[in-house]
Formats: sequence, C-alpha cells, structure tokens
Amino acid sequence: MSDESSKPAAETVPHEGVLLGMDYGTKRIGIAVSTPEQTMCVPLQTYSRQGPQEDADWLKKVVREQRAVGIVVGLPVHMSGDEGTKASEARSFGQWASNVTGLPVAYWDERHTSLVAQAYLTQTLLSEEKRAIRRDRVAANLMLQAFLDAPDRQAKPTDLRGT
Repeated sequence: MSDESSKPAAETVPHEGVLLGMDYGTKRIGIAVSTPEQTMCVPLQTYSRQGPQEDADWLKKVVREQRAVGIVVGLPVHMSGDEGTKASEARSFGQWASNVTGLPVAYWDERHTSLVAQAYLTQTLLSEEKRAIRRDRVAANLMLQAFLDAPDRQAKPTDLRGT
C-alpha cells in the first residue's frame, strides 16, 4: 500500500473527472460540481446538516449521482494566509469526507467567497431567505472555479493584507 498521506492533497485529486466543491459549515454545506473536463462548474445544492450518519449517507449519494472522482474543500484562512480554528475544522471535515467516500480531497482558499456570493445574490430578485439558502452553494462554486482555473493547484494561500 502506498503512503498517500505523504503526498500533497492536490496531487491525489485527478485532473480529469467530476470534482465536488464543498463550502463546509457547521450547519450547512454548500456544494458545486465541475464538468468532467474540469473547465467549469455550477452550484449544485445546499445541504442542512442532520447528523453523522445522515450526512454520510447524503454525501455518498451525491458522489454516486455525480460520479465524482475527487473533492475540493474550501479552506477558510486568515487574510495573512495563516490557518486558524475554522481551517482546522474544514480540514477535519475533508478528512471525514474522504473516509466516507474513499475519494481524495484537496483544500483551496475560500477567502471572500461568501461575501462575493452574497453580493451577487443581492442583485437578484430573490427573497432574503432564498438568497441565504443559495449563498453556500454559490460560495462553493466560486471556490471550486478558482481551483479549476489555478495554474498551480498546490499553491498555498498568500498574504492578502497588502503589507
């Protein structure tokens, strides 16, 4: 058996096939799905967490229905690029998702995706409640598209403080 843990996560995520982008939250998970060519993605759904077994069943179903080959979990890092408690929670979630599905997981900087998603949705005629429901899946889409577009999928988050 090879030691997958010694490889950077993005090396284990295939460059072809459907990827799921996940915006992890303690209450909701936003999810987006890429094309098999990994050129673009679309928001898929927002899932309200219910419990460990229900969440695992849901995730396995999504993976099966979408025929996913990998998962990209949004990593909420600080403006400095450093990881804090929320990033640690996202990494734990990613490890759980990998264990549940057997798929490789990569992590990608999700700074500002929720703000951009909210700004985008504010321009729609949707009610506040409907915008809130869609925000997580749109944020997942923004994060996954950034991952797909990145010339280096292993790049570490940079310092955005402008110092």
